[in-house]
Amino acid sequence: MYLIGNISIYLGIVISLYGIIANIVGIKKKSSKWIESARGAVLSLAFVASIASFLLLYLLGTSQFQYKYVASYTNESLPIAYKLTAFWAGNAGSLLLWAVLLALYTAMVVFSKEKKNPMMPYVSSILMVNILFFFTVMALNANPFEMTDKIPADGKGLNPMLQNPGMILHPVTLYMGYVGLAVPFAFGIAALILKRMDSEWIKLTRRWTLLAWLFLTLGNVIGGWWAYLELGWGGYWAWDPVENASFLPWLTVSAFLHSVMIQERKNMLKTWNVSLIILSYILTLFGTFLVRSGILTSVHAFGDSNLGTYFLVFMAFMMLFSLYIVMTRYGLLKKDSSPIEAYFSKESSFLLNNMILVAAAFAVFWGTMYPLISETFTGTKVNVGAPYFDKVMAPILLVLIVLMGICPLIAWQKAVFEKFMKNTLWPLAMGVATAIILFAVGVKGIYAIIGLSATSFMFGTHLQEFARGIGARRKATKENVLKAAFKLTVKNQRRYGGYIVHIGIAVIAVGVISSHTYSTEVLKTVDAGNSIKTGDYSLKFNQLTEHTKNGNGIVVADIDVTYKGKDIGKIKPEKIFYETWPEPSTEVAIKTNWSQDLYVVLSSWENKDKVTFMVKVNPFVSWIWMGGIIMVIGTAFALIGGRPTTSRYQINKGISRVGG
Repeated sequence: MYLIGNISIYLGIVISLYGIIANIVGIKKKSSKWIESARGAVLSLAFVASIASFLLLYLLGTSQFQYKYVASYTNESLPIAYKLTAFWAGNAGSLLLWAVLLALYTAMVVFSKEKKNPMMPYVSSILMVNILFFFTVMALNANPFEMTDKIPADGKGLNPMLQNPGMILHPVTLYMGYVGLAVPFAFGIAALILKRMDSEWIKLTRRWTLLAWLFLTLGNVIGGWWAYLELGWGGYWAWDPVENASFLPWLTVSAFLHSVMIQERKNMLKTWNVSLIILSYILTLFGTFLVRSGILTSVHAFGDSNLGTYFLVFMAFMMLFSLYIVMTRYGLLKKDSSPIEAYFSKESSFLLNNMILVAAAFAVFWGTMYPLISETFTGTKVNVGAPYFDKVMAPILLVLIVLMGICPLIAWQKAVFEKFMKNTLWPLAMGVATAIILFAVGVKGIYAIIGLSATSFMFGTHLQEFARGIGARRKATKENVLKAAFKLTVKNQRRYGGYIVHIGIAVIAVGVISSHTYSTEVLKTVDAGNSIKTGDYSLKFNQLTEHTKNGNGIVVADIDVTYKGKDIGKIKPEKIFYETWPEPSTEVAIKTNWSQDLYVVLSSWENKDKVTFMVKVNPFVSWIWMGGIIMVIGTAFALIGGRPTTSRYQINKGISRVGG
């Protein structure tokens, strides 16, 4: 096993090098044989990376503690699901996960229907440079198949915070988003190298970019859900440096997905679009650097790692390489690029949307890195916490919501103000009505009311767009409402998939604004038989009990809950004590409905009859998870929609034009 694992890693290095060289030779000599050989190397890489991955999964699942990685992240009592997910619990395994995902992505790209495209050898080489980096780092610094000096009787086990279903989903979806962005980056650089300044590379990578954005969205939403359930502080997003690192490429890719529509339709923003995809790719490396460098304090970071140096060097190399390619092609990018004809147009609104998304990314980046910058130049580390991010990001996100409500109502090329105002009438009325209703029922918080009203306006815009489209189709075809709605969305999946995503964002916005502004918290010590009251809830503490499960000690509080005087059952918050871990794990008890969550944490106890609880009532938190699901549905809908694009370069001309 040891031999096979190590051979697979070193083979990964050799095959990656060979594939890059074969592509270069094939390009120089215009040789289809060398290009075909490089394509075979990609397939071999996917095979070798898969063998290494299956081997590590086997070692983890069978508790082979002679391997340092297995002993560090598993033990005998760990459930099999978490033994396997320990694959990405540490540095070495997560690097292998990145390598195998990237190898599989590369194989799918290289063997796609566009495999004869002249850009493909360049794309393949760029992706294999990334694969080479990960295999090299594993060989030099983080080998998942490294042996222990002495075989322990049992392993250390997995961090209790990682023993959650979120561990199965969150890292993988986030990594698939990170890895997926390497594909449009590679196509963008390949197009620049070949001096093909049209939008072909954008059309070829539209689905790859959407897929990466989908996984980034899933990763961030699942991460928030996991934090809410597991960390026990009552929130879902703490503006932690590593949380921010995964949010940054999501913001820039969101901007890219909007601005590429302008290039496809109007031949505009060529330099901007290629810069955005390069920035998004670099930010995925930056996020990985933050996790592995230990330079910033984070519950997610691998603080004992020195891998940050490798990632910093590789990130700098790829950044300088990309900058050089862009600068040498800058004149061609600007050539034949159409200007924006009118400030009041959909093109201008999309560009403004882009500027705000990039501004949001910069604000998050600055707040994340400022402690390090401050310490470097002044010697004093200044902490930047949630208050900074809340204060800076709230107005930015409010403007984005308003823009999402305005953009669909503005025409391409040059909009007519009178027509725009007419289109805005009903959504604006919906937003104003929301504000009036909130004031009338006594809701406090002017900023929250403004945010909720803006969200209502945005939702109204998209509802109106669906209604108008259905109405126009019914008028033309005489179809019933359901059939017209189905046909309309199926025939315009890209457009209406985007609208569904925006509706999901509106639902999330309601959850975020409400839970952030109107949540209540009580921290109280009670004796057995006494109650805690908060809002419409009454919680009667009955008793504290202890038992063991899988060798772990569990302390459970038994609580009866009533809502508005009506019994709604029991909740049982817990503390779990692990033999292999110094700190107990908090298991939150949550009762949820469509409008609010009752969130109870067992904080501490003096004895079995005197216990301290943290009780929170979080309004509309479930809307955040529901909105995430809606966004995923909309993205999947847009992903399978749109017209298939074929390269304007014919297959029979393919390899002869590789040297371009």
